Amino acid sequence: MHLILNTYGVSLQAEQGRFLIQSQEGKQHLPPDQVQSISVSKGARVSSDAVLLAIEHEIDLLFVDSMGMPQGRVWSVRYGSISTIRKSQLEFVFSPAAVTWIKEQLAYKLETQSALLLTLEATDDRATRLIQRATNALDDHRQKILQSDGETVSDLAPSLRGWEGAASRRYFEALNTILPTAYQFATRSKHPATDPFNALLNYGYGMLYGKIEGALIKAGIDPYVGVFHRDDYNRPVLVYDVIERYRVWIDYIVIQLCQQAAFPEECFVARNGGIWLEGLGKRILIQSVNDYLAEVITDGPLRRSRMVHIQQYAHDLATHFQKTTRA
Repeated sequence: MHLILNTYGVSLQAEQGRFLIQSQEGKQHLPPDQVQSISVSKGARVSSDAVLLAIEHEIDLLFVDSMGMPQGRVWSVRYGSISTIRKSQLEFVFSPAAVTWIKEQLAYKLETQSALLLTLEATDDRATRLIQRATNALDDHRQKILQSDGETVSDLAPSLRGWEGAASRRYFEALNTILPTAYQFATRSKHPATDPFNALLNYGYGMLYGKIEGALIKAGIDPYVGVFHRDDYNRPVLVYDVIERYRVWIDYIVIQLCQQAAFPEECFVARNGGIWLEGLGKRILIQSVNDYLAEVITDGPLRRSRMVHIQQYAHDLATHFQKTTRA
């Protein structure tokens, strides 16, 4: 169970070894072995006893903003960057192996975006043409990324950002054509979103960001040492590198929900020059994302839930850091 505390006035406490949730609807007790993570939004209260109970049972405790993006995290002292992994990670960042790794990350992202576009049902001939052009462009930019050459990531970064940005514009232009009219958008918007579709994407990406950050921490990796994304001071920039592999999962979820007309109008509110996801909309999206990540799929030789695949990737990445720097 993923415990979401996003209602104003709700409180989380510990009582007799169990979590106690109190809200206007009443009280609820939950044993910690049924809770996988706890997400706390503004206006909710958490007692120190509840925090310690979460730590004792290795439950992720995140404090998130209105877009679902983690702003803080509490974890057990048994986690944290392991010195040998962190040393290898720092050496890796400035090595030729990092160039290969980030090229593969970005190429994989474009490959999954193209695959998603090909699964979507075009509504008319124009949409069919746009999707075909987009998949061709994605493949072209993917080849450019893979064929690019440089000794360090810094050497290639401007070109990689250019190709990635151009591919992203074609991708979202094609996505827009298959969305219901109410969810179509002029351009990709982030801080804040200017339309419902981007509000959903931003919140979904925020959720995924928190889960990937947790997986990296548990694997002993320092999430603040990035490879491609390095310039955002005091942010876990490695998460931005790793999330590229998985963004398409959120895209798929949001597209499906929009096509199913899952969000009533009251799920969105215009505020501070943007469009924001509200209570019911958050609950629908949160449940959908968690259900999707819990689904068991085959990835390589392993058949496990998507969330376990993310955790396994983080452990494999830690091993990769160590192997490539020892070579």
